[in-house]
This record gives sequence, structure tokens and C-alpha cells, in this order.
Amino acid sequence: MEKILLVEDESDLAQIVIRELTGAGYEVIHAVDGLRALEMHAAHDPDVVLLDWMLPHLNGLEVLRRLRQNSATPVLMLTARSEEADRIIGLEVGADDYLTKPFSMRELVARVRALLRRAELIRLTIHNDRRAASEELTLGNLRLDPQRHEARLDNALLDLSPTEFALLQLLLRSPGRAFSRAYLIETLWSGTYIGGDRSVDNVVLRLRKKLGKLGDSIETVWGIGYRLRN
Repeated sequence: MEKILLVEDESDLAQIVIRELTGAGYEVIHAVDGLRALEMHAAHDPDVVLLDWMLPHLNGLEVLRRLRQNSATPVLMLTARSEEADRIIGLEVGADDYLTKPFSMRELVARVRALLRRAELIRLTIHNDRRAASEELTLGNLRLDPQRHEARLDNALLDLSPTEFALLQLLLRSPGRAFSRAYLIETLWSGTYIGGDRSVDNVVLRLRKKLGKLGDSIETVWGIGYRLRN
């Protein structure tokens, strides 16, 4: 049974959400403020977090920032804020989806199911991508040898960190495929990372520099992550 952490201080709304999600077959745990939400997330490791923006003690945006320091748990923001700028802030900080109050319970359950399906797809894809791959990978004058754990550019050995090497190997194995930051976090850091999405961005920046002109082949996919240009 998937576990949902609901972070909502409006008791009437919380009870309705708990009832609907429980009826849909989910286990629901409930926090009424931001500090308690962080404690419960650490203790229960939920599959999805439903996070209200306006909370006592610690607002939802700050809760999200702290969660994203060491967790890739899918987060659905629940808020009365409907302005586009607010939605963008929430998504850029690390929210996976956004639902504006008032909302229907059917839509809420549908979005939770969609987040769970997406998370499962990521897990399955990660499992496949982590299978041993021994074949040499190339891009122009770049050659990567997984068995020797070496990458050479113009036959000169590149000084890559383990994370940079893993990222380069992943991109070379699937040119044209867009990898989300959340997926890269799960793959390269096994779901545990420091610094939020900037950790991914910084690794990409360093790798681009080390690849020289070939670094331009690593494209930013706005709002998603990165891909290697075909």
C-alpha cells in the first residue's frame, strides 16, 4: 500500500482528503505544520507528499526546499495561490505538480496516481540503466570505455569524477533522450544528494567544460533536465 504524507493545517479539508485517499486504497499520514512534516517524512519515507503552501511555523515552500536537500519524493503542492509566478517558483524549487484550491477530490486522486506511476516508471528505467554495459561508447573524437572506466578526448585521458563519468556514460548510451533532474538524482546519487537541482546543474557545467566544443552537445531541456544532441 502506497503511503501519502498530507501536510495541511485546515482540519476540515484534511479530513476530506484523508477520507478520499484512504477510500482509494492509500495509507495517509497527516502533519499540520511544516516542522512536523519534515519529521514525519524522515520517519515514514512516504511515496508522495501533498504539501500546502501556507503552513504555520514553516511554510510549504521552505519545507519543499529542505526536502529537496536529501530526497526526491514526488511532491504535489496544494495552494490557494493561482498566480503563474507562484506556480513557477514552486516548480523551480522542486515541486512535481501543482493543484490550486479549491480542487475536486477526483482530480486530486488522479494526480496522486499519476505521480506514483511516474515514480514507478523512473524506478524501472533506473533499474534497466544500471545494468552493466561493457561496450565502448563514442561521440566524434570522444571515446568512453566502461570496463576500463576511462574517457578519452582526442586520445587524451579526461580527468572525470565518478559522477561526471556516470553522467557522460548515461548520456552517450541514450542520445536524444531527455533526462529529468529527478531521474539523474536517482541514478547518479541513488536518491540522496545535497544542494537540490543545482547539484545536477553543477555536474553538467563541469562536464561541458571538460568536453570542450563537444560540451555543447549536452543540451538543456527547459523545465525538465538534459539530453545529448543526436
